[in-house]
Amino acid sequence: MDLKSLANSLPASCLPVKNSTIPFWHQGLHELHNHRTTEQLPESSDVVIIGAGYAGISTAYHLVKGDSADKKLSVTVLEARGVCSGATGRNGGHLRPDMYSPMPKFIDRAGIERAVEVAEFEVAHLNAIKSLVEKEKIDCDFTLTRSIDVWCNEEAAIKAKKLYDALVSRNMNYMKDVFFVFGKDAEGISGVKGAKACASFTAATLWPYKLILHLTESILQTGLVNLQTNTPVTSITRTASGGFIVTTPRGTTLARKVVYANNAYVSGLLPQYSQAIVPCKGLCTHISVPEGTTPPLLNNSYIVREKDEVVSYLIPRADGSIVVGGANTKYRPFLEQWYNNVDDSILIEEVKDYFDGYMQRNFRGWENTGARVDKVWTGVMGYSWDSNPHVGPVPGGDGQYILAGFNGHGMPVVFLSALGIAKMVRDGIGFEDSGVPRLFQTSQERLDNAKSGPVGGDILTKNS
Repeated sequence: MDLKSLANSLPASCLPVKNSTIPFWHQGLHELHNHRTTEQLPESSDVVIIGAGYAGISTAYHLVKGDSADKKLSVTVLEARGVCSGATGRNGGHLRPDMYSPMPKFIDRAGIERAVEVAEFEVAHLNAIKSLVEKEKIDCDFTLTRSIDVWCNEEAAIKAKKLYDALVSRNMNYMKDVFFVFGKDAEGISGVKGAKACASFTAATLWPYKLILHLTESILQTGLVNLQTNTPVTSITRTASGGFIVTTPRGTTLARKVVYANNAYVSGLLPQYSQAIVPCKGLCTHISVPEGTTPPLLNNSYIVREKDEVVSYLIPRADGSIVVGGANTKYRPFLEQWYNNVDDSILIEEVKDYFDGYMQRNFRGWENTGARVDKVWTGVMGYSWDSNPHVGPVPGGDGQYILAGFNGHGMPVVFLSALGIAKMVRDGIGFEDSGVPRLFQTSQERLDNAKSGPVGGDILTKNS
């Protein structure tokens, strides 16, 4: 199948498969993983949220437990599989703002003011999640640390340094947290073999599944939320009275408002988003060392750009193990394995063995550790045509809201976007007063651009 045909075709199904690969994070499933609050679907709710991942559960949290929660609001969360079974439960455990890499593109398209909104919004998630973890007493291995970007390709390192200098020259406040090193000291500071440049800034790591399941438990305790897992939504129909009939294989439920928080799968219910948000598969692994072996200490998380420009993301864990994924340049040409593909039961063939020996190849001091991959999984992300999430009221869909298209970068974007959605849904405020970056606002113009612009948009040129 050629690129245009593949890009313009929908998957055979836009519902999650049942026999997905099992991620490292899903060991010891929470008792609420397959929870149903009631035996039958509720007859009606003020708000129905589709998706029980980071976006859906965060939205419900802000609606019923946030600082201005509505204690009279009824909320139903419908999930096709178990709680946090999609992209959130399959990611790299990285809460890492992207401080500068996408900035030139955003500045060119929308100006510096709107570009800075995005960067500062992502940075704000560090304190937001830290405060949430402390407030709710969440045991999710949250660690505030530094993230190190590494360039092992000389030409790429020079470009990175020029970008850093250009952003610093604009006196953007958030850039004060970035420390850039170019040249001979980069390898010693980063610990990555052959590093030509590196940059560090504040980030965090965590166990995403534990975060979301704790929030799930918290919202259910309010008595305001009805959770129905293993209940895929197959259609949504507007009623004459202005509400919505939400149809599932287990029956129907009525909703006054609907929030689409099903990310990669959103076009199955909102076909107008089929080219604006495309399901794309990625791969992640867990690496451990033999029992009795103490690996070199890693205090930082990483983005490593190897000499051949293969890009991987990595976090260290307190037990000495590593979670690492990415390397999408290795499989990018094989579109049918990952592009417009929702089957997370099948590993991506071209990269499934790539991380064997990864630590030994790339990190100083790991050569004789015996580090090996003991878990490999895949997940389906929602990649947007223009690299920005779609947040806000669905164009022409009065009473419907979307929170999707996170480009594999949802951890420093979703929680406060969900707060904005909750304000719109509960309080009726406009997008402009939601606190969400203007570049994230979903619109008919963005949908039209995805239909009429180059096939695949930014999706097919992303490096990580």
